[in-house]
Parts: sequence; structure tokens; C-alpha cells
Amino acid sequence: MRFVVLSLTLLCLGVSVPAQAEERLAIIVAKTATQGTLDTEQLAQMYLRKTRFWNDGTRAIPVNLPAAHPLRLAFSRLVLGALPEDQEAYWNEQYFHGIAPPFVLDSEEAVVQFVATTPGAIGYVNEATVTNSLRVLFYVPQTMSLGEKKTSP
Repeated sequence: MRFVVLSLTLLCLGVSVPAQAEERLAIIVAKTATQGTLDTEQLAQMYLRKTRFWNDGTRAIPVNLPAAHPLRLAFSRLVLGALPEDQEAYWNEQYFHGIAPPFVLDSEEAVVQFVATTPGAIGYVNEATVTNSLRVLFYVPQTMSLGEKKTSP
């Protein structure tokens, strides 16, 4: 009997999964970018194209992942407060006034490449995707509720 209990205990310990670190969205710019800091409200204004320039006068070029991408869904919910499909009316109105939505790139790797090489570009990727060609402005926990403050790098 003791052998069975010990075996079951060891089996349970062997199959237990260690707690994973919370995944975070990294808000990124090029490593060489001269732009300063942002908070989540300023980031939202940039992605909604209400703020079109960085403080240093550089044109802001926000980029998105495709609407169905899990990181885009998380970003839209956490930073913009609405899912991409809920923003269609907003973008139709903006387009009527000559304001186009942020560019959409196919993958996190495309976002990394674009942001690293385009002055004024800003994007978001999973923190594990960040390379040494980027600077993280701040992290957004994927479990963050609306209205919470950013997490510094």
C-alpha cells in the first residue's frame, strides 16, 4: 500500500506543470528611436489616429496584426477598449474624413522587422518575440483590466 501511495505521489509530481509566467504584450519602437515614453491612453490615441505625431515631431506609424490574431484581440480589448469588429463604424467614419487605420502586418516577425527599420513606427508583439533591434516602451499584461496602468520594462 505504501508503494502505491508513493508511486501515485511521484506520478503526480512528475506530471505537474510549473506555473507559467504571465504573458505580456510588449509595446515596441526601434532601438534607435528618439521618442520618449507613452502611457496606455496615449498609445490608444495613437492607434485611433487621434494623435498623429510623436512629441519630437516624427510622424507616428502604428502597426497592427490581423484582426483575428490573438495578440490583436488582446491589444484591442486591453488598450482600445473594443474588439476590432466593434471598431468598424469608427474606422468607416474616420476614412470618410481621410484618416486611414493603422497598417496591418501578417505576423509578429513582420511587425518586428517593420518597427525596427521604420522611423516613427510603433507596434506590439508578445514579449518573447522582442529582439535586440527594438526598445520596449512598456508591457501590457494580457490579463490587465481596462483602466489599469502600464507595467514599466
